[in-house]
Amino acid sequence: MDEVDPGHPNPNPVPPARPGDRLRDARESRGLSLAEVAARTRVPQRHLEALEAGDYTALPSPTYAMGFSKAYARAVGADEVAVAQDVRRDLNRLGPRQPEYVPYETADPARVPSRGVAVFGVGVALAVLILVGLFYGTNVFRGRTDTVAANDAVVSQPIAPTPTPVATPAAPTGGQVVLAATDEVWLRVYDADNKTLYLGTMKPGERFDVPAGAKNPMINVGRPDKLAVTLNGSAIPPLGDGSRPIKDVRVSGEAIAARLAGAAPGAGGATPSAQEPAATGNSSAP
Repeated sequence: MDEVDPGHPNPNPVPPARPGDRLRDARESRGLSLAEVAARTRVPQRHLEALEAGDYTALPSPTYAMGFSKAYARAVGADEVAVAQDVRRDLNRLGPRQPEYVPYETADPARVPSRGVAVFGVGVALAVLILVGLFYGTNVFRGRTDTVAANDAVVSQPIAPTPTPVATPAAPTGGQVVLAATDEVWLRVYDADNKTLYLGTMKPGERFDVPAGAKNPMINVGRPDKLAVTLNGSAIPPLGDGSRPIKDVRVSGEAIAARLAGAAPGAGGATPSAQEPAATGNSSAP
């Protein structure tokens, strides 16, 4: 084996370890993982891996590379100044990096529209705004539209059918009048010539049909509340409340029909009289 002459330098010197290798050796000697170093330094683990591999292009910038390497060295107890100097040496050896931000480029004047085109565009925009304001703010362009819309609304409106008038049944003008006793009641029926057509005390259930051809027949009755009056089978309200007798009450078909229709009866009316007996039925026709 050849001995090395101590008076002459080693022809094959060992290159110094890279900063990344020294950082990794220091970390492993302390038994730390990259995740633990990342937690201590708050540097992303991927950036620590780039430092150990010497891949400075994976770091945001040279400034970040210097700062991350110092933080890594402090966390593992390495000489942060020496590590930072070695990192700077490696960065200088790699040369300048591409700037991270591209400076603003001045637009090509040939691509900028001329002043006349710009003014024309602004004028067109203003004209459009004015037309829109007139359309929505005034009636200049809406007169015909509103007229057409109104005509369409009139045409489309459904025509309500004309209601068919309901025929009101005509009030009866006459017919057969029937006088029926609901209890014992005195009754006299006579005509305009004072001719007696019926006279007596009617028993409950008895009835008297007023002759249809009688001349303006009328009645005197002692208890009008006990006398039921019907016209062609239709009952009318009682002629009185029974507190006193009534006389000269018309009971022709026309008069009873007027009562049914709500009209006032004709001459005579329901006028109580003390001349007629209340319930005996023993008086005779005058």
